[in-house]
Amino acid sequence: MRTLLVVVLALVSLTVPRAAPEPVCVVSCDQLDPSHAAQETFPVPDLTVNGRVVRLHAADPDGMAWASVDDGQPGDSVWLDRSWDGGGSWDGLLGKAAVPDAGTGTRTLMYNLTDPVTHRRGLLRACGDAQGVACTAWIYPAACDAACDGSAPGAGDTQPVPATAIHGRAVSLHFDDRGLAWAGLGSGGAGDEVWLDRSWDGGASRPDGASLGRTGVPDGASATQTAAFATRDPRGRLYGGAVRACGREATHDDGSCTAWARPAPTMAGGAVDALMWSYDPYRAWWPSSWWNSAVAVTALANAGPGFESTLARVFDVNRAAFPAGERSSDPIEGDFISRAVDDTAWWGLAWTAVYDRTHDSRYLTEATTIADYVQGFWDPGTCGGGVWWDSERTYKNAVTSGLYLRLAAALHVRIPGDTEWGRRARTAGDWYLGSGLINASGLVNDGLTADCANNGQTVWTYNQGLAVGGFVELWRATGEQSYLDTARRLADAAMTGLTEGGVLVESCDLGTGSCDDNQKQFKGVFARYLGDLADATGEQAYRDFARQQGVAIWQQDRDPLNRIGERWTGTAPNVTDWRTQASGVEALHAAG
Repeated sequence: MRTLLVVVLALVSLTVPRAAPEPVCVVSCDQLDPSHAAQETFPVPDLTVNGRVVRLHAADPDGMAWASVDDGQPGDSVWLDRSWDGGGSWDGLLGKAAVPDAGTGTRTLMYNLTDPVTHRRGLLRACGDAQGVACTAWIYPAACDAACDGSAPGAGDTQPVPATAIHGRAVSLHFDDRGLAWAGLGSGGAGDEVWLDRSWDGGASRPDGASLGRTGVPDGASATQTAAFATRDPRGRLYGGAVRACGREATHDDGSCTAWARPAPTMAGGAVDALMWSYDPYRAWWPSSWWNSAVAVTALANAGPGFESTLARVFDVNRAAFPAGERSSDPIEGDFISRAVDDTAWWGLAWTAVYDRTHDSRYLTEATTIADYVQGFWDPGTCGGGVWWDSERTYKNAVTSGLYLRLAAALHVRIPGDTEWGRRARTAGDWYLGSGLINASGLVNDGLTADCANNGQTVWTYNQGLAVGGFVELWRATGEQSYLDTARRLADAAMTGLTEGGVLVESCDLGTGSCDDNQKQFKGVFARYLGDLADATGEQAYRDFARQQGVAIWQQDRDPLNRIGERWTGTAPNVTDWRTQASGVEALHAAG
């Protein structure tokens, strides 16, 4: 019987040859040498094959695993199988290695367990051929978040989408307070079935997540429910899993399913989970926008704990130099610096926010390095001051000067004993007030003409927000009430002049227009600093306005997958991507 089993395993593993799979890259790419593993654990029991020991090794911090064979003979071999459909099929013979002459063991290279970039959750197992083929169990068949797949539902019961009906039965989707999902069936009879489907790609496919927890209504009962299942797999760097509840009546073959949905234990938490779905952990950014990724980093840092390792990886990977076209249309010179002075300054604010989250001094050091670069474009010889928008010194505008003001004041507040950044921040604030950027309505136009006059160009919400945030931070740096009063004046002007029905709108949101990839994130910047003003003043009007934005987004501009669109009023046409998501995250965080 044992010989027959070995033959069957060999045939299953080897009879259907496949093309070599494309390498998967997460933190590292497939085929990393195990000497680089950050950790070594043995998550499944060893397998003995004719006296040889086949072992599966895992390195959870790397998200990778490798296989080894010991007590072997020359010619024995070992490899990994990787499955993307829960073990139904697999890419076999990954990293196959043979015991060399005069040797007794060997090992494979390391392979990734998951593929967050293309939203696939994989399983790995170690297999060996030692006068017979056999394989270990698959590693990590259950996804684990606050609890693992198959757990009992926890406290709380939220139903994010309407139930579906089939032959008089009601099939419903539920989330508990931890964000785990389960399915329920009511008004049924014995033999009816209910289950969950789980998808890592927004419902487009479910290769490893069909019929999870499938259970039947027992005799004498009219209802049942599944166990609870996770919608995130932090160990595998998989976020934004979607689920739906499905069921069938016992005497019919057809079934019915609810809409797909993601959990939202909190509004901001649900939005962050959807934002992380778009994150590329290998390149460590949100493709493909450079300054927009800095804003996403700031949103993630401000949203709360739990993503410190993600923030660290963004820092470590992107601190390098990149040629034009790799991260931006401009070359990145290293330390997040480019010819686009405003893009550079956004990264300075991002690392200030990450420093506030982690208290790791390397982030504050980086923010200071960036600020030193931006300071080099402060030029009192033109318009009496202000920061040039680009290294060619072609334009003095509100965004770059607002960024510099906030960054300089923030450094003074955070660097013990500083005087230089405090002096620079005061100079920047006083120049801003006298520059003409603020028009008679208290709104900030885009920039200055060559003659140093207000150019009358578009009032963007992010320019207004940066001015609010800059003067709030300058108040913290100096204690001078006039700066906080300026922040109030600017916020009040925006709350009446840049809204419809009390909800922020961008000029490109109106009518049939649509905002470009930069403009999609503007409102979130205003919301960030309006929330800061509310914290600084404690004034209820600002808290109420911040909450109004959050409620509008959640009720009017969000789908069941917690994706947030460009138009917070929910009007059409609307677009949704990670930039609109990051903007919404900032507003929901400010809403509290």
